[in-house]
Amino acid sequence: MDDKERCLLVAVQLSSDKDEYDIEELEQLVEAADGVAISSITQNKHGIDNRFYVGKGKVDEIAAYVKELEIDTVIFNDELSGSQIRNIEEVVDVKVIDRTNLILDIFAKRALTKEGQLQVELAQLKYSLPRLIGLNKSLSRQGGGIGSKGPGEKKLETDRRRIKEKIDDIQSQLNDLSKVRDTKRKKRMKDEVPIISIVGYTNAGKSTLLNALIEDQFSDEEFESKKVFSHDMLFATLDTELRRVRLPGGRKVVFSDTVGFIKKLPTQIVEAFKGTLEEVKYADIIIHLIDINDENLQVHKETTTKLIEKITNREIPVITVYNKVDKILNGNITTIPSNDIIYISATNRYNIDKLLDYIDYKLNGSRIKLRLKIPNSDLKTYYALYENRETDNVEYDSDGIIFDAILYENEINIYKKYIKEIY
Repeated sequence: MDDKERCLLVAVQLSSDKDEYDIEELEQLVEAADGVAISSITQNKHGIDNRFYVGKGKVDEIAAYVKELEIDTVIFNDELSGSQIRNIEEVVDVKVIDRTNLILDIFAKRALTKEGQLQVELAQLKYSLPRLIGLNKSLSRQGGGIGSKGPGEKKLETDRRRIKEKIDDIQSQLNDLSKVRDTKRKKRMKDEVPIISIVGYTNAGKSTLLNALIEDQFSDEEFESKKVFSHDMLFATLDTELRRVRLPGGRKVVFSDTVGFIKKLPTQIVEAFKGTLEEVKYADIIIHLIDINDENLQVHKETTTKLIEKITNREIPVITVYNKVDKILNGNITTIPSNDIIYISATNRYNIDKLLDYIDYKLNGSRIKLRLKIPNSDLKTYYALYENRETDNVEYDSDGIIFDAILYENEINIYKKYIKEIY
């Protein structure tokens, strides 16, 4: 704890704002940024002060707290203008950042792929550009902690032209990467491989769910190489992950794990990550994952729903999946899929099989068991079914292969001439 930045959190509770838990989420963001929240201050106001965001008296109170508690950084729960940051810093005499800057810092630390790093840098540059004057003093204070990773270290804040050129350069690189992603997406669509997008509030368990979905698909060694990083914190993973999974009926799909959503997700982040978030637009099904233990479940659910609507431009089937039921029901749950709602525990793989069954049904309809006979002249059909559908009880006849297969009902006409029996 001694080597972590000591942070004082500040929030304004407007009379028009009914949400009172924001300061708790800000504390979690500070923790995710490797800082420590020492204390917090909340002010009830009818409106925002243009000069200081909070009232002048509250700024003096903050300054006293900073001195008494040996605070390194003051963090505001809303976005500040450059002039507000400068005015507040002149009074409190320590680094001042806002919620957006904090989230951008977390993203900068967590982005692992080239595309993710470029997206975060683009968001940081767009955030800093209109705040250059106000941020000069703040950035000059920055060392190796919260709000310090990114453009400030490169001294780009002193030159608007260079920042704009850098923005153009990054945008060009992202456009090239987007073309590569489009090519891969078109190939999946040509191969008729459905896309299932997992979306949800940050820390709902998306990465853990993705790991649970692929665990039985590979050997232990292969699984270790394919599983994605997961951790119990906000924005543990940022980079979009794609994993191919065979459904119970045999057809293959691709699951995509997107960046976690959050209330007041910075506009710069949504814009910068637009390319990867667009994977959701092309989904055949969206899994809206929700932490069932979340005290602010309804607000987080609505936040995610609004962001989904903002990203997508067509009606996409949504399956609402409540995760982490093991923490409240000790595994003694008997709920079955109903009205596109499923209860699971990604950690102990509870109901993962039912989720896969339900996705299979939503995509492909019911399955039926048949007895087929494929003639020797058409063995490629047998091998295709062997590779892509569940087959059993194989017998070899002089003029063909007889076997049981589980097919989707909409495939019956395709294989009608081979059917010997319907179970």
